[in-house]
Amino acid sequence: MKTPVEITVNKKKYKVEVDTRMILADMLREELRLTGTHIGCGTGNCGACTVIMNGETVKSCCIIAADANGQEVLTIEGISSSANELHPIQQAFVENQGLQCGYCTPGMVLSTIQLLKDNPDPSEDQIRHGISGNLCRCTGYQFIVQSIQDAAKRLSKNGKAPASR
Repeated sequence: MKTPVEITVNKKKYKVEVDTRMILADMLREELRLTGTHIGCGTGNCGACTVIMNGETVKSCCIIAADANGQEVLTIEGISSSANELHPIQQAFVENQGLQCGYCTPGMVLSTIQLLKDNPDPSEDQIRHGISGNLCRCTGYQFIVQSIQDAAKRLSKNGKAPASR
């Protein structure tokens, strides 16, 4: 059975018909062709599918797409204006080697946005706690922590809010 969903994703309004069993991550990827949201475990444990919905991080593999009707979602595609103009958090991840295979990176970056929105100057322990819902099998986390520390400095220096472009 299909159901209509009206959703704002990356400040753009969409109207789609989805199967009532479809999860938000699949709707973003399959219906809206926003493939930056990755699906890792499918159970909400790995954080690869993290997006920001109504100002809070959520695991999009745990949300039925129909339940996102009327909601506002930010995906990794919505935080930078182009591949040549990365968001300061993305730039910090690149320059500090906070990514390797890149599979966890979109969810990690969106979790960082939430973390720095809630705490613009986190300690290392606060960073590790803030990203604890995101698993990375490649980096050992040290470069990710350094990336987030650098991103916090960049954002405070230029006075930008974490989610702004």
